[in-house]
Amino acid sequence: MGEFLDFIYQDFKYKLYVPCEYNPDQEYPLLVMLHGCGQNPDDFAAGTNMNTLAEKENFLVLYPDMNHPLNPSDPAGYNPYGCWNWFLDKNQHRGKGHPKLIYEMIDEVKSTYKVDSNQVYAAGLSAGGSLACILGVTYPDVFNGIAICAGLAYDAANVFFLTDPLAEEAKKSMEKGVPDPYACGTNAFQEMGEYKKKMRVIVFHGICDTTVHPINGQQVITQWAHTNFLVEGGIGLADVTPSLVKSDIINGKSYTQHVYHDAEEEPLLELWMIDQMDHAWPGGSPSGSFTDPSGPNATEIIWNFFNHKQQLQEEKQIETPVKRLVPVPVEILPHPLDLSPAEPPAHTPIQLPVPEIVSSSDNPTAQKTQIPIDISVETPIEPSAELPIESSVNTTIEVSVIRDDESPSETQKKNFISILLSKFRKKKK
Repeated sequence: MGEFLDFIYQDFKYKLYVPCEYNPDQEYPLLVMLHGCGQNPDDFAAGTNMNTLAEKENFLVLYPDMNHPLNPSDPAGYNPYGCWNWFLDKNQHRGKGHPKLIYEMIDEVKSTYKVDSNQVYAAGLSAGGSLACILGVTYPDVFNGIAICAGLAYDAANVFFLTDPLAEEAKKSMEKGVPDPYACGTNAFQEMGEYKKKMRVIVFHGICDTTVHPINGQQVITQWAHTNFLVEGGIGLADVTPSLVKSDIINGKSYTQHVYHDAEEEPLLELWMIDQMDHAWPGGSPSGSFTDPSGPNATEIIWNFFNHKQQLQEEKQIETPVKRLVPVPVEILPHPLDLSPAEPPAHTPIQLPVPEIVSSSDNPTAQKTQIPIDISVETPIEPSAELPIESSVNTTIEVSVIRDDESPSETQKKNFISILLSKFRKKKK
């Protein structure tokens, strides 16, 4: 294993995990892990097994610690239970409170260790999850992905201690959710200001959570879907409809995974609702508090969610044209083509990548298969076959099916004319 080091920034402690293969000549991803109430960095690291994964995958892990003495000059930075004060206005803005503290801790880590600024992420549980959500809003230029476990949406509460000393507004949001998650999404967009960008977010919530009601997990997704929608230039309210819903059982617990795409059809948000789980980190270790050893392994899922996007970006940067075989199904009517063995099917050069079946409205007995695809290969046209095609040039071909009252000879004539017209068009281009 690597080193789990202790640091102090101002009057706040934090720990940093550095994998044993750390090389000062290269840059590493950095994941900020924000513990929940009643936890500390050691407990949170043990319960999530994040250091074990960091050792395997070679990334740095920063664990800020909210447990520290009261500073009379900064009451918003203190909590008797060691909770991050996500519900105070000072801790919901850039350059103030907790967001500023975490940002400056990251800068201090960067002054000693090599960090890839394109791979800085934040994840948290409960109060820590709510703060992770805030970090994505207040410092979108710093973070490239956020993971929220049993947390709340941005601006879910705004407590003023003089009028609400027991933070009843925060408790109400935890128990019932917010009145309007779209308003939270708008407020988040406005808070981003000149730094606004789409944020990748993954959310975990237990169906049986009695501390933070599971409606909050759904509202976090609504908030971020609307915030990203506004970043894209959307008008009105975001359509929060999942592009993919998957249900399964992992490690003894059933779950439902919702995947949401952005306007470019890229996966951007994920929501994991886990059955029979209370207020806990799913798939965690019993050696830490507030974990559920059964169910999906949130630690690995979170890292794969963050890392997958980075891999896609790297692949796009080195992308070169590659010829590949693509099976393209050609659907026709169940009437067989009458091709005699003595007259084998002609080899027609076709430049065909996505079949679109177009029915003829003029003649219900005939149907055409229109295939606008990037392909170019000489292959026989056969009925009801999958054509392996190499990617090359973009064009369109139509495959007609014989009508019941049309003879094979007439069809062959039409095919011959079609081939001549196709070649004529090519020469003309």
